[in-house]
Amino acid sequence: MTSEEYYLLGNRYRREGKWAEAMNCYMEAIAINPDSPAVEAKQMLDDIMNFYNKDMYNP
Repeated sequence: MTSEEYYLLGNRYRREGKWAEAMNCYMEAIAINPDSPAVEAKQMLDDIMNFYNKDMYNP
């Protein structure tokens, strides 16, 4: 898959509320193309997850 395909799949997962899958797709897109729009999407998803799941990273 291309970085664009991973980015679009990540967007679909994000809209469905499947945040972990979306994050994985965004990270794959970034690994393929560091200038992908997935960089900004991943940052936004990180911010959302940190806001709603404060204990996710600090169990």
